[in-house]
Amino acid sequence: MKIAIYGRKLADGNKESVSMLFQCLKNKSADIYVFSNFQNEVVGLTNDEAIIPFSSYAELDQSFDAFISIGGDGTILESVTLVRDLNIPILGINTGRLGFLSNTKPGEIEYAIECISNKDYQLDHRTLLEVNTESNLFGDTNFALNELSILKRDSSSMITIHTYIDDCHLNSYWADGLIISTATGSTAYSLSCGGPIIMPGTGNFTLTPIAPHNLNVRPIVIADSSVLRFTVESRAKQSLLALDFRSKVITAKESIVVQKAKFTISLIQLPNQSFISSLRNKLNWGLDQRNK
Repeated sequence: MKIAIYGRKLADGNKESVSMLFQCLKNKSADIYVFSNFQNEVVGLTNDEAIIPFSSYAELDQSFDAFISIGGDGTILESVTLVRDLNIPILGINTGRLGFLSNTKPGEIEYAIECISNKDYQLDHRTLLEVNTESNLFGDTNFALNELSILKRDSSSMITIHTYIDDCHLNSYWADGLIISTATGSTAYSLSCGGPIIMPGTGNFTLTPIAPHNLNVRPIVIADSSVLRFTVESRAKQSLLALDFRSKVITAKESIVVQKAKFTISLIQLPNQSFISSLRNKLNWGLDQRNK
């Protein structure tokens, strides 16, 4: 078994769980690859000589059985930029807060490794969006699992976002910004701004305006086969593009093209996990105090 491990900071309270992870992998005679910047965080938790460091997408390949992300949902988003189109299944061990994507608890590590070893899991294939700009702002990581946000910058004034779907003018949003989210991202920033929850696998993107100054502008769900194009007007002459956890400044009138990415990401779902159970347990979906 060949496993890659990624993380950022490791709190003292989580070191015992990560030590357990290494021990479980050692018991399975796994080849263990650890992201180089995370390696210092796990010193002393396992035999350092047994760890093979990696630092980029180029050092991974399709021979890996799993990519384990240790942290929260933000760590999963970072993991996606390393896995990309390699189709390595990603397992998120939640040492953060909500853990909607990273939904395996530290206490379930032994069970999770047993499931991976026996291939006793389902793969949840998630669509990504791809962003292209004239100045190639995001280089070769121009994709997002959650969303692209077009935001105002350095100004209290709203921006105008001219929006086209398959070259047909949809709207010119006068707002603080606009969120273009995947089904996965529908439970993230878009949800906070009043967007709908979209089931993964339904083939949709959602456009959710941020504080629009118009009573009849609402979120809209579109087919993810659509090609979206945006241009932005702002008094500040600049606005901000946020692609998951990365952000770049964009100048006025630069064209932004968004479409479905050419690859998907595979999230490991253990036998006791599902999108529906995460909605109920993480977001309290359908919670009613009258139901005892």
